[in-house]
Amino acid sequence: MKRIYNFNAGPAMLPLEVLQEVQAELLDFQNTGMSILEISHRSAPYEKVQSEAEQDIKDLLGLGEDYCVLFMAGGGSLQFGCVPYNFLTPGKVGAYAVTGSFSEKALEEAQKVGQTAVVFSSQAQKYNRVPRPEEIKLPPDCAYLHITGNNTIEGTEYMAYPETGDIPLIADMSSDILSHPFDASRFSLIYAGVQKNIGPAGAVVVIARREFLKGRDKDKIPCLMNYELMMQKDSLYNTPPVFAIYIVGKVAKWLKAQGGLKAMEERNRRKAGLLYDILDKHPDFYRPYAEKDSRSIMNVTFGLPTPELEKKFCAESSAIGLGGLKGHRSVGGIRASIYNAMPYEGCQALADFMLGFWEHNKE
Repeated sequence: MKRIYNFNAGPAMLPLEVLQEVQAELLDFQNTGMSILEISHRSAPYEKVQSEAEQDIKDLLGLGEDYCVLFMAGGGSLQFGCVPYNFLTPGKVGAYAVTGSFSEKALEEAQKVGQTAVVFSSQAQKYNRVPRPEEIKLPPDCAYLHITGNNTIEGTEYMAYPETGDIPLIADMSSDILSHPFDASRFSLIYAGVQKNIGPAGAVVVIARREFLKGRDKDKIPCLMNYELMMQKDSLYNTPPVFAIYIVGKVAKWLKAQGGLKAMEERNRRKAGLLYDILDKHPDFYRPYAEKDSRSIMNVTFGLPTPELEKKFCAESSAIGLGGLKGHRSVGGIRASIYNAMPYEGCQALADFMLGFWEHNKE
Protein backbone atom coordinates (compact mmCIF):
# COMPACT_ATOMS: atom_id res chain seq x y z
CA MET A 1 0.00 0.00 0.00
CA LYS A 2 1.26 3.43 -0.92
CA ARG A 3 -0.39 6.47 0.67
CA ILE A 4 0.62 10.00 -0.23
CA TYR A 5 0.37 13.18 1.80
CA ASN A 6 -2.91 14.50 0.44
CA PHE A 7 -3.07 18.32 0.42
CA ASN A 8 -6.32 18.48 -1.57
CA ALA A 9 -8.87 21.04 -0.39
CA GLY A 10 -11.82 18.65 -0.41
CA PRO A 11 -12.68 15.88 -0.51
CA ALA A 12 -9.65 15.81 1.69
CA MET A 13 -7.46 13.61 3.84
CA LEU A 14 -9.08 11.51 6.58
CA PRO A 15 -7.27 10.12 9.65
CA LEU A 16 -5.63 6.80 8.81
CA GLU A 17 -6.95 5.28 12.04
CA VAL A 18 -10.50 6.14 10.99
CA LEU A 19 -10.04 4.60 7.56
CA GLN A 20 -8.67 1.43 9.12
CA GLU A 21 -11.68 1.20 11.46
CA VAL A 22 -14.04 1.65 8.52
CA GLN A 23 -12.18 -1.01 6.56
CA ALA A 24 -12.43 -3.48 9.44
CA GLU A 25 -16.18 -2.91 9.86
CA LEU A 26 -17.16 -2.54 6.24
CA LEU A 27 -18.52 -6.05 5.58
CA ASP A 28 -20.20 -6.67 8.92
CA PHE A 29 -21.21 -3.65 10.98
CA GLN A 30 -21.52 -4.51 14.67
CA ASN A 31 -22.56 -8.12 14.02
CA THR A 32 -25.58 -7.09 11.96
CA GLY A 33 -24.44 -9.21 9.02
CA MET A 34 -24.69 -6.06 6.87
CA SER A 35 -22.36 -3.30 5.81
CA ILE A 36 -22.99 0.22 7.09
CA LEU A 37 -23.55 0.92 3.39
CA GLU A 38 -26.56 -1.41 3.45
CA ILE A 39 -28.04 -0.76 6.86
CA SER A 40 -31.47 0.86 7.35
CA HIS A 41 -31.46 4.46 8.58
CA ARG A 42 -34.45 3.48 10.75
CA SER A 43 -32.59 0.69 12.54
CA ALA A 44 -31.33 0.83 16.12
CA PRO A 45 -27.66 0.36 15.14
CA TYR A 46 -27.81 3.38 12.84
CA GLU A 47 -29.73 5.50 15.35
CA LYS A 48 -26.88 4.89 17.79
CA VAL A 49 -24.33 6.00 15.18
CA GLN A 50 -26.14 9.25 14.53
CA SER A 51 -26.97 10.09 18.15
CA GLU A 52 -23.37 9.51 19.24
CA ALA A 53 -22.05 11.65 16.40
CA GLU A 54 -24.40 14.47 17.41
CA GLN A 55 -23.40 14.26 21.07
CA ASP A 56 -19.67 14.02 20.35
CA ILE A 57 -19.83 17.15 18.19
CA LYS A 58 -21.65 19.04 20.94
CA ASP A 59 -19.15 17.78 23.50
CA LEU A 60 -16.23 19.02 21.39
CA LEU A 61 -17.88 22.45 21.06
CA GLY A 62 -19.00 22.63 24.69
CA LEU A 63 -22.69 22.91 23.80
CA GLY A 64 -25.69 21.69 25.79
CA GLU A 65 -29.24 20.60 25.08
CA ASP A 66 -30.27 24.05 23.90
CA TYR A 67 -28.38 23.26 20.69
CA CYS A 68 -29.11 20.59 18.12
CA VAL A 69 -26.94 18.92 15.51
CA LEU A 70 -28.55 18.15 12.16
CA PHE A 71 -27.19 16.20 9.22
CA MET A 72 -28.32 17.29 5.78
CA ALA A 73 -27.29 16.76 2.16
CA GLY A 74 -26.69 19.17 -0.70
CA GLY A 75 -23.36 20.54 0.41
CA GLY A 76 -22.65 24.02 1.68
CA SER A 77 -24.13 25.33 -1.57
CA LEU A 78 -27.62 24.24 -0.53
CA GLN A 79 -27.11 25.91 2.84
CA PHE A 80 -26.48 29.20 1.05
CA GLY A 81 -30.17 29.04 0.15
CA CYS A 82 -31.44 27.40 3.35
CA VAL A 83 -30.30 30.33 5.49
CA PRO A 84 -32.30 33.07 3.73
CA TYR A 85 -35.28 30.76 3.11
CA ASN A 86 -35.53 30.21 6.86
CA PHE A 87 -34.50 33.56 8.32
CA LEU A 88 -34.69 36.36 5.74
CA THR A 89 -38.29 37.40 6.32
CA PRO A 90 -40.04 40.40 4.67
CA GLY A 91 -38.91 43.72 6.11
CA LYS A 92 -35.63 42.28 7.35
CA VAL A 93 -32.13 42.57 5.91
CA GLY A 94 -29.59 39.77 5.61
CA ALA A 95 -26.09 41.12 6.32
CA TYR A 96 -23.14 39.46 4.59
CA ALA A 97 -19.40 39.80 5.08
CA VAL A 98 -18.01 38.91 1.66
CA THR A 99 -14.50 37.50 2.02
CA GLY A 100 -14.15 35.03 -0.83
CA SER A 101 -15.74 33.00 -3.57
CA PHE A 102 -18.05 31.00 -1.31
CA SER A 103 -19.38 34.00 0.61
CA GLU A 104 -20.06 35.59 -2.80
CA LYS A 105 -22.21 32.59 -3.65
CA ALA A 106 -24.00 32.73 -0.27
CA LEU A 107 -24.85 36.38 -0.92
CA GLU A 108 -26.12 35.62 -4.43
CA GLU A 109 -28.52 32.98 -3.08
CA ALA A 110 -29.82 35.36 -0.41
CA GLN A 111 -30.43 38.07 -3.00
CA LYS A 112 -32.93 35.72 -4.68
CA VAL A 113 -34.96 35.56 -1.47
CA GLY A 114 -34.95 39.01 0.10
CA GLN A 115 -33.14 42.21 0.94
CA THR A 116 -29.42 42.00 1.66
CA ALA A 117 -26.57 44.28 2.67
CA VAL A 118 -22.83 43.80 2.20
CA VAL A 119 -21.31 44.96 5.47
CA PHE A 120 -17.75 44.12 4.46
CA SER A 121 -16.00 43.10 1.27
CA SER A 122 -12.33 42.51 0.52
CA GLN A 123 -13.04 41.89 -3.18
CA ALA A 124 -11.01 44.94 -4.21
CA GLN A 125 -8.01 43.38 -2.47
CA LYS A 126 -8.65 40.05 -4.21
CA TYR A 127 -9.98 38.63 -0.95
CA ASN A 128 -6.63 38.66 0.83
CA ARG A 129 -8.10 39.37 4.26
CA VAL A 130 -11.10 39.08 6.54
CA PRO A 131 -12.57 41.98 8.52
CA ARG A 132 -11.56 43.10 11.95
CA PRO A 133 -14.57 42.96 14.30
CA GLU A 134 -14.87 46.74 14.48
CA GLU A 135 -15.11 47.06 10.69
CA ILE A 136 -18.57 45.48 10.55
CA LYS A 137 -21.56 47.78 11.04
CA LEU A 138 -24.92 46.04 10.91
CA PRO A 139 -27.88 47.66 9.12
CA PRO A 140 -31.22 48.47 10.75
CA ASP A 141 -33.75 45.61 10.75
CA CYS A 142 -30.93 43.10 10.44
CA ALA A 143 -32.13 39.49 10.31
CA TYR A 144 -28.68 37.99 10.78
CA LEU A 145 -25.00 38.40 9.97
CA HIS A 146 -23.52 35.68 7.75
CA ILE A 147 -19.76 35.09 7.70
CA THR A 148 -17.48 32.48 6.17
CA GLY A 149 -15.14 31.36 8.92
CA ASN A 150 -12.34 30.11 6.67
CA ASN A 151 -11.94 30.88 2.99
CA THR A 152 -10.62 27.70 1.41
CA ILE A 153 -9.73 29.16 -1.98
CA GLU A 154 -8.04 32.32 -0.79
CA GLY A 155 -6.48 30.97 2.42
CA THR A 156 -7.90 33.46 4.93
CA GLU A 157 -9.54 32.84 8.30
CA TYR A 158 -11.19 34.80 11.09
CA MET A 159 -9.00 35.12 14.16
CA ALA A 160 -11.76 37.01 16.02
CA TYR A 161 -15.47 36.77 15.27
CA PRO A 162 -17.71 39.86 15.05
CA GLU A 163 -19.78 40.95 18.03
CA THR A 164 -23.43 41.06 16.99
CA GLY A 165 -25.30 41.51 20.26
CA ASP A 166 -28.88 40.32 19.81
CA ILE A 167 -28.48 39.88 16.05
CA PRO A 168 -28.08 36.19 15.12
CA LEU A 169 -24.59 35.25 13.95
CA ILE A 170 -24.48 32.56 11.25
CA ALA A 171 -21.29 31.00 9.89
CA ASP A 172 -20.20 28.74 7.09
CA MET A 173 -17.38 26.77 8.73
CA SER A 174 -16.98 24.14 6.04
CA SER A 175 -13.20 24.22 6.07
CA ASP A 176 -12.37 24.99 9.70
CA ILE A 177 -15.06 23.17 11.68
CA LEU A 178 -13.65 21.41 14.77
CA SER A 179 -10.12 22.65 14.06
CA HIS A 180 -9.83 24.98 17.08
CA PRO A 181 -11.78 25.87 20.23
CA PHE A 182 -14.14 28.84 20.14
CA ASP A 183 -17.29 30.00 21.90
CA ALA A 184 -19.87 28.23 19.75
CA SER A 185 -22.69 29.61 21.91
CA ARG A 186 -22.15 33.01 20.27
CA PHE A 187 -23.52 31.54 17.04
CA SER A 188 -27.19 30.97 16.31
CA LEU A 189 -26.31 28.60 13.49
CA ILE A 190 -23.16 27.04 12.04
CA TYR A 191 -23.10 24.88 8.93
CA ALA A 192 -20.26 22.92 7.39
CA GLY A 193 -19.83 20.63 4.44
CA VAL A 194 -17.95 17.81 6.15
CA GLN A 195 -15.74 16.79 3.21
CA LYS A 196 -12.94 19.20 4.01
CA ASN A 197 -12.14 18.70 7.67
CA ILE A 198 -14.26 16.05 9.38
CA GLY A 199 -15.58 13.53 6.87
CA PRO A 200 -16.18 12.43 3.28
CA ALA A 201 -18.29 14.14 0.66
CA GLY A 202 -22.04 13.76 1.00
CA ALA A 203 -23.12 15.40 4.26
CA VAL A 204 -23.49 18.80 5.86
CA VAL A 205 -23.51 19.27 9.61
CA VAL A 206 -25.75 22.04 10.97
CA ILE A 207 -25.23 23.13 14.57
CA ALA A 208 -27.97 25.46 15.77
CA ARG A 209 -29.71 26.93 18.78
CA ARG A 210 -33.02 25.10 19.02
CA GLU A 211 -35.09 28.22 19.74
CA PHE A 212 -33.62 29.93 16.70
CA LEU A 213 -35.04 27.24 14.44
CA LYS A 214 -38.57 27.37 15.81
CA GLY A 215 -41.45 29.27 14.25
CA ARG A 216 -40.55 28.67 10.62
CA ASP A 217 -43.33 28.82 8.04
CA LYS A 218 -43.44 25.20 6.88
CA ASP A 219 -45.76 25.98 3.99
CA LYS A 220 -43.33 28.38 2.32
CA ILE A 221 -40.02 26.58 2.79
CA PRO A 222 -39.15 23.44 0.81
CA CYS A 223 -39.21 20.50 3.21
CA LEU A 224 -35.57 19.52 2.82
CA MET A 225 -34.52 23.14 3.41
CA ASN A 226 -36.68 23.65 6.50
CA TYR A 227 -34.44 23.62 9.56
CA GLU A 228 -37.30 23.31 12.06
CA LEU A 229 -38.76 20.34 10.20
CA MET A 230 -35.35 18.66 10.02
CA MET A 231 -34.91 19.25 13.75
CA GLN A 232 -38.34 17.82 14.54
CA LYS A 233 -37.59 14.73 12.45
CA ASP A 234 -34.08 14.32 13.94
CA SER A 235 -32.51 14.61 10.46
CA LEU A 236 -34.62 11.64 9.33
CA TYR A 237 -37.31 13.34 7.24
CA ASN A 238 -35.73 11.54 4.29
CA THR A 239 -32.90 9.03 4.01
CA PRO A 240 -29.82 10.77 5.40
CA PRO A 241 -26.27 10.32 4.02
CA VAL A 242 -25.68 7.34 6.31
CA PHE A 243 -22.11 6.46 5.35
CA ALA A 244 -20.86 10.05 5.56
CA ILE A 245 -22.48 10.52 8.99
CA TYR A 246 -20.94 7.26 10.18
CA ILE A 247 -17.46 8.53 9.26
CA VAL A 248 -18.09 11.97 10.77
CA GLY A 249 -18.95 10.18 14.01
CA LYS A 250 -15.67 8.27 13.90
CA VAL A 251 -13.71 11.45 13.21
CA ALA A 252 -15.41 13.14 16.18
CA LYS A 253 -14.33 10.29 18.43
CA TRP A 254 -10.84 10.48 16.94
CA LEU A 255 -10.72 14.21 17.77
CA LYS A 256 -11.69 13.48 21.35
CA ALA A 257 -8.94 10.88 21.56
CA GLN A 258 -6.40 13.43 20.29
CA GLY A 259 -7.20 15.70 23.22
CA GLY A 260 -10.07 17.74 21.82
CA LEU A 261 -10.05 21.06 20.01
CA LYS A 262 -7.38 22.74 22.13
CA ALA A 263 -4.90 20.02 21.27
CA MET A 264 -5.93 20.14 17.61
CA GLU A 265 -5.40 23.89 17.43
CA GLU A 266 -1.92 23.57 18.90
CA ARG A 267 -1.09 20.88 16.38
CA ASN A 268 -2.64 22.78 13.48
CA ARG A 269 -0.75 25.97 14.32
CA ARG A 270 2.54 24.08 14.50
CA LYS A 271 1.85 22.56 11.08
CA ALA A 272 0.94 25.89 9.51
CA GLY A 273 3.92 27.56 11.15
CA LEU A 274 6.32 25.28 9.30
CA LEU A 275 5.01 26.54 5.96
CA TYR A 276 4.45 30.20 6.83
CA ASP A 277 8.00 30.44 8.20
CA ILE A 278 9.34 29.53 4.77
CA LEU A 279 7.02 32.00 3.03
CA ASP A 280 8.25 34.77 5.33
CA LYS A 281 11.92 33.89 4.90
CA HIS A 282 11.74 33.90 1.10
CA PRO A 283 9.06 36.49 0.18
CA ASP A 284 10.59 37.29 -3.20
CA PHE A 285 10.21 33.66 -4.26
CA TYR A 286 7.26 32.36 -2.24
CA ARG A 287 4.57 35.01 -2.37
CA PRO A 288 1.88 34.64 0.31
CA TYR A 289 -1.65 35.35 -0.81
CA ALA A 290 -3.23 36.30 2.53
CA GLU A 291 -2.36 39.19 4.80
CA LYS A 292 -0.56 38.03 7.94
CA ASP A 293 -3.37 38.76 10.40
CA SER A 294 -5.86 36.82 8.23
CA ARG A 295 -3.76 33.74 7.44
CA SER A 296 -5.62 30.46 7.57
CA ILE A 297 -4.19 27.55 9.54
CA MET A 298 -6.20 25.23 7.28
CA ASN A 299 -5.27 26.43 3.76
CA VAL A 300 -1.84 27.91 3.06
CA THR A 301 -1.89 29.78 -0.27
CA PHE A 302 0.98 31.34 -2.18
CA GLY A 303 2.36 31.99 -5.63
CA LEU A 304 5.75 31.68 -7.31
CA PRO A 305 7.55 34.13 -9.62
CA THR A 306 6.20 32.56 -12.83
CA PRO A 307 3.39 30.20 -13.91
CA GLU A 308 6.08 27.87 -15.26
CA LEU A 309 7.65 27.55 -11.82
CA GLU A 310 4.23 26.85 -10.31
CA LYS A 311 3.67 24.00 -12.75
CA LYS A 312 7.13 22.65 -12.02
CA PHE A 313 6.48 22.89 -8.27
CA CYS A 314 3.26 20.87 -8.57
CA ALA A 315 4.82 18.25 -10.84
CA GLU A 316 7.91 17.69 -8.72
CA SER A 317 6.00 17.64 -5.42
CA SER A 318 3.48 15.17 -6.81
CA ALA A 319 6.29 12.89 -7.97
CA ILE A 320 7.50 12.47 -4.37
CA GLY A 321 4.05 11.87 -2.85
CA LEU A 322 2.92 15.40 -2.00
CA GLY A 323 -0.43 15.55 -3.77
CA GLY A 324 -3.08 18.15 -4.47
CA LEU A 325 -0.98 21.30 -4.21
CA LYS A 326 -2.28 23.11 -7.27
CA GLY A 327 -4.21 26.25 -6.33
CA HIS A 328 -7.86 26.73 -7.16
CA ARG A 329 -8.48 27.57 -10.81
CA SER A 330 -9.92 30.99 -9.91
CA VAL A 331 -6.77 32.04 -8.04
CA GLY A 332 -3.94 29.88 -9.35
CA GLY A 333 -0.66 29.42 -7.54
CA ILE A 334 -0.17 26.83 -4.82
CA ARG A 335 -2.52 25.75 -2.03
CA ALA A 336 -1.66 23.37 0.79
CA SER A 337 -4.77 22.26 2.67
CA ILE A 338 -3.59 21.01 6.04
CA TYR A 339 -6.77 20.01 7.83
CA ASN A 340 -6.99 18.08 11.10
CA ALA A 341 -6.05 14.75 9.52
CA MET A 342 -2.82 16.02 7.94
CA PRO A 343 0.02 14.83 10.21
CA TYR A 344 2.88 17.09 11.24
CA GLU A 345 5.19 14.85 9.21
CA GLY A 346 3.29 15.75 6.05
CA CYS A 347 3.85 19.46 6.60
CA GLN A 348 7.50 18.82 7.45
CA ALA A 349 7.90 16.90 4.18
CA LEU A 350 6.34 19.80 2.28
CA ALA A 351 8.51 22.34 4.09
CA ASP A 352 11.64 20.34 3.21
CA PHE A 353 10.55 20.19 -0.42
CA MET A 354 9.86 23.95 -0.48
CA LEU A 355 13.35 24.72 0.80
CA GLY A 356 14.94 22.43 -1.76
CA PHE A 357 12.81 23.84 -4.56
CA TRP A 358 13.80 27.39 -3.61
CA GLU A 359 17.47 26.46 -3.51
CA HIS A 360 17.38 24.96 -7.03
CA ASN A 361 15.16 27.60 -8.64
CA LYS A 362 15.88 30.90 -6.88
CA GLU A 363 17.96 32.41 -9.68
